[in-house]
Amino acid sequence: MTKRIVAAGLLAMMASGAVAEPLKIGVVTTLSGPAGYLGADARDGMLLALEMGGGKLGGVEVEFVVEDDGLKPANGRQIAEKFMGDDGIKLLTGIIFSNVAGAVVPDILDNGGIYISPNAGPSTFAGEACHPNYFVVSWQNDALHEAAGAAAKELGYKTAVALAPNYQAGKDAIAGFKRMFGGEVTEIFTQLDQTDFASEMAQIRAAAPEVVFQFHPGGLGIAFLKQYQQAGFLGQIPMVLPEPSSDAVVLGAVKEAAIGVTATAHWNRDFDNAANAEFVAAWDAKYARPITYYASQGYDTARLIGSALAKTGGLEDMEAFRLAVKAADFESVRGDFAFGNNQHPIHDWYVLNIVDDGAGGAKAVTDRVILADHGDSYSAQCNM
Repeated sequence: MTKRIVAAGLLAMMASGAVAEPLKIGVVTTLSGPAGYLGADARDGMLLALEMGGGKLGGVEVEFVVEDDGLKPANGRQIAEKFMGDDGIKLLTGIIFSNVAGAVVPDILDNGGIYISPNAGPSTFAGEACHPNYFVVSWQNDALHEAAGAAAKELGYKTAVALAPNYQAGKDAIAGFKRMFGGEVTEIFTQLDQTDFASEMAQIRAAAPEVVFQFHPGGLGIAFLKQYQQAGFLGQIPMVLPEPSSDAVVLGAVKEAAIGVTATAHWNRDFDNAANAEFVAAWDAKYARPITYYASQGYDTARLIGSALAKTGGLEDMEAFRLAVKAADFESVRGDFAFGNNQHPIHDWYVLNIVDDGAGGAKAVTDRVILADHGDSYSAQCNM
C-alpha cells in the first residue's frame, strides 16, 4: 500500500479552494505472476489516455490509484474496501480475472459505487444480476469465445476439443464456443495456474478432433502453444483461438508455433480508424513492448470515463455520470461501440490470420468480420 504525502503549502491551497484535488479512480488489477502483463497493459493504456489528455479526462484532473490483486479474490476485495472506505473512491476499474470480479464487484455495487470493467465480463453479472452501476468495456466472456466458435463452424469443422481453466471465465469460454460451433465438443478443464499440459496433449491425441479451441491467458497460453508444437500437433490439428490465447505477447513468445493459427478478436493493431491510429502511435512511442488488446481496453475505458466527465464535470451527481457513461459518447479504437441494455458492449468480431512477420516471429493480420454488431447471450435476461 502506498502512503501519499501532500506538501503543507499545497494542503493550504486546497483548503482555500485555490487547488482542487484530483478525482481519484481506483484500479484493482493483476500486476504480478505469469499474468501480470495483462493488468500492466490495461493500467498503462489508462495512463496513456490520461497523459494524452494532459493529466485530465474530459477536462477533469484525474489520478488513477493502482493496486495489485495478485490474482487473488480476497486481495482484490480488501483493496476495493480500502479504496471505498479509506480513500472515499466512488469509481473503480481494472479487474482482469473473473474470479476476482466475482469477489469484488458486488461490494462495490452494494456500497453505491460504479464499476467499469476493462476486461473481465463474467456471465454472472450479464443477465438477471445486471446492475445500473456496472459496465463492461471489453466484452461479455461468452461473446469472446462465441466468435471463435463461429469461425470454427464457418471453416467447416465438425468435431473439436475445447480446453479452458476451471473458473468462471473458463466455463463461460467453453459455453460460448459450443454455442456458436454447433458440432461435437470434448471439454477439458485445466487449472488457472497450470503450465504443464502433458496430460491434456494425450487427451487431444486420443480424441483426434478436427480442430482445437483453447482459452489460456498470459503465461498459460504461452506454455500451451509451445507444448502443442512439441507434441507434433502443428500442421496436423488446426487451432481456432480467442484473443487471450493469441495476444501480441503470446505470439512474441511462441513465434513460429503460432503461424497458421486462426484467431478471433474485437481489436487488432492494424484496424484502420483514426482513434486506433492515434492510440497505436502513442503506445509505440511511449512503451518499448508489444501492444495488446488489454492495453486497447484500458485506453478505451479511460476514454469512456473522460466522455462522461466531460458532460458532468465530476461524480457529484452519480446518476448523471452513470447516464453519461451509458451513452458511450467516445471514439473507440475498435470502431463502432455501443452498450446493450445490460451495459455490455455491442461491436464487431473479426477473424485474424496468424502469419510470418518476416523477422522470425508471428503477427496477427485482420481478415474479415465473423460476427457483426454482436452483443451477448444474456442481455435478454437483464431487466434494466
